[in-house]
Amino acid sequence: MSQTSSRAPRKAIILAAGLGKRMLPITATIPKPLVKVAGRTLIDFALDKLHEAGVESVVVNVHHFADMLEAHLRTRETPHVVISDERGELLETGGGVKKALPLLGGDPFITFNSDSLWIETQEPNLQRLVRAWDPDRMDILMLVAPLSTSIGFEGRGDFHMDDGGRLRRRGTDPSAPFAYAGVAIVKPELVHGTPQGAFSANAFYDRAIAKDRLYGLCMEGQWLHVGEPQAIAEAEKCLAASQR
Repeated sequence: MSQTSSRAPRKAIILAAGLGKRMLPITATIPKPLVKVAGRTLIDFALDKLHEAGVESVVVNVHHFADMLEAHLRTRETPHVVISDERGELLETGGGVKKALPLLGGDPFITFNSDSLWIETQEPNLQRLVRAWDPDRMDILMLVAPLSTSIGFEGRGDFHMDDGGRLRRRGTDPSAPFAYAGVAIVKPELVHGTPQGAFSANAFYDRAIAKDRLYGLCMEGQWLHVGEPQAIAEAEKCLAASQR
């Protein structure tokens, strides 16, 4: 077993508590992770990819239509799912990870946005991310998608990446070639000392950037950003075309 594979994360968190406001009116009756694309829920896509990458235990934080999401998760056998209950207070991405940290343990873990969806090529991207993880150099390793091939993303990009994979934010630049694709490997040390309550996971990224230890891995295949109702049909069209 290689050094990196021996350090492969065995735990992950799927960030599934959000209100999904951009997905209205669909999310007026169901949580966004249960939105279906090509007949399969977004959260099942995520759980399947984590299982394929060797993740054994997945924390899922719940808030919006929490009972409905928990009922769906009980139908899964693998990977093992643990609930982080945010019914009392929605904690955003960073606060959600911090609340779940006791369930995630002291080793690096994977964070996975519940709406992160992509088409693979040869080697699955999550397995590529795990193989590329080097905790001696990295505090965070993000999966990033090139804007030039992504579907459904209309932003100006999040990051520039140098030849060694180190990331820097777009900042004041008019655009950047890569968007965060919603999946990362994170060291738990970055969570320690962060604020109580609700805050963004950007706090973790900024800590890694300050030490030049935020890295990216360019996605192979095609990222499908399913952020709004109209993006579902476009994603389904791309998935169908990839299977021909």
